[in-house]
Amino acid sequence: MPMIELTYPKGAIAPDARPELLEELATKLLAAEKAPDTEFFRSITWVYANEIDAEDLAVGGRPGGEPRFRVQITVPDGALSDRRKGILVDSVNQAVLGAAGLPESEGLRVWTLIREVPDGNWGAAGQQVRYQQLVEAAAAEREGAAATA
Repeated sequence: MPMIELTYPKGAIAPDARPELLEELATKLLAAEKAPDTEFFRSITWVYANEIDAEDLAVGGRPGGEPRFRVQITVPDGALSDRRKGILVDSVNQAVLGAAGLPESEGLRVWTLIREVPDGNWGAAGQQVRYQQLVEAAAAEREGAAATA
């Protein structure tokens, strides 16, 4: 049940680049979690794009400057190893820079925060969701895909 929240100033990402970026972010997160890329897992992988007015971003407490991008990723605790977190941060950085038309040298303008939700602290449909349930759902999805292949 991963979630991504991308916040950026209006105009920093072209409207026609946004849908592809949101799809790419979801794909990269599913891959990092080693979750199957199926309709079920996509349906529980939410990506929010929050465009803010340019004057709502201050750098060093001062308005203006080049656009900055904040990517907040929320995952169940245990879903990502330290190595996979590093890969995810790098791939998200590259995706955002690409969508914004920025060179790799501007990577410091993209900050990625990974928040891990302790087991039992995530809920959906009025029930707690446990990480083990997601692991079992992923295994079932893989078995179902293998059976139909």
